[in-house]
Amino acid sequence: MSGIIPSQHLRQMIQRGDIAADPAITDAQIQPASVDLRLGQVAYRVRASFLAGEGRTVAERIEEFKMHEIRLDGGAVLEKGCVYLVPLMESLDLPGGVQAVANAKSSTGRLDLLTRTVVDGGTEFDRIPPGYKGPLFAEICPRSFSVLVRPGMRLNQIRFRAGGARLDDAQLRDLHRRERLVDGHPVIEDGLGFSVDLTGGEDDVVGYRAKPHAGVIDLDLIDHYDPADYWDRVRTDKGRIILDPGAFYILVSREAVTIPPDHAAEMAPYLAMVGEFRVHYAGFFDPGFGHDGSGGAGSRGVLEVRCHEAPFVLEHGQVVGRLVYERMAAVPETLYGADIASNYQGQGLKLAKHFKSA
Repeated sequence: MSGIIPSQHLRQMIQRGDIAADPAITDAQIQPASVDLRLGQVAYRVRASFLAGEGRTVAERIEEFKMHEIRLDGGAVLEKGCVYLVPLMESLDLPGGVQAVANAKSSTGRLDLLTRTVVDGGTEFDRIPPGYKGPLFAEICPRSFSVLVRPGMRLNQIRFRAGGARLDDAQLRDLHRRERLVDGHPVIEDGLGFSVDLTGGEDDVVGYRAKPHAGVIDLDLIDHYDPADYWDRVRTDKGRIILDPGAFYILVSREAVTIPPDHAAEMAPYLAMVGEFRVHYAGFFDPGFGHDGSGGAGSRGVLEVRCHEAPFVLEHGQVVGRLVYERMAAVPETLYGADIASNYQGQGLKLAKHFKSA
């Protein structure tokens, strides 16, 4: 078996103990090509973000950098601008030929909630080597809004890969000819490039900018908050906007993207040379995203954008990121948007599910 491991094989890994948890993993955690990870009972406020490093455990480093301990039972607020380490309920005992990569879930990213997975001996965030045996931790840094969390909440997810899976540019062009991955001419260079849509609708709104002094968001509350209390609308100026340093924006891709059922994808940042910004922290696109079973209707990708040190002019059609496609080891038993409840299938410009629809 070679490729990204699908849901039915993830269930086998759970049965074998390759993926373990206390309490046991539920069906709701198993996605088409990943497993959702759950927060444990406690969070540690730490002085700074860190990696364990070779030969060190995360628990050792927590003792080194810990400021205080917070129980999550009954709910606890993680403050904007602070860094926390939370032991997860899940742990791994991977076979030698299986590696893993983790990422924030879609709604986590849309709240500008930096969430990365840390492991014992780790030298990279979100990358877990073949044969890893040990616990998993979530590093959480709320950047725009303070959030209320509880044990069992699912902020990040983990995907498993056996052998080689990534498509090179020639294979990606061939896949586009067969499946039509975007609704237009594909920009293929080290992945499938996508650009920003700044045309605006009748009201010229092209995105949202996080307000700097908004209230707490309870992550259990869905379709609850008034967007106007947390976001300013961003309107276009002749097909362009100026990004403010340190500000966080929700924008949308110009392209409608398709992920065929036998493939998965991961969003990757574009080259730093294109401007003083980055698309937020990357993210997973599941098999079936934007796919309608007849060649793919496509769904647009929401872009979580943070500007760096200098104001930057972002213009309509500017390439801002890329999708890296990978083969599935098998077509998943469930697909995104078809067999599971999927909040963002067929989306356009859309805030996280915690906010009321306009």
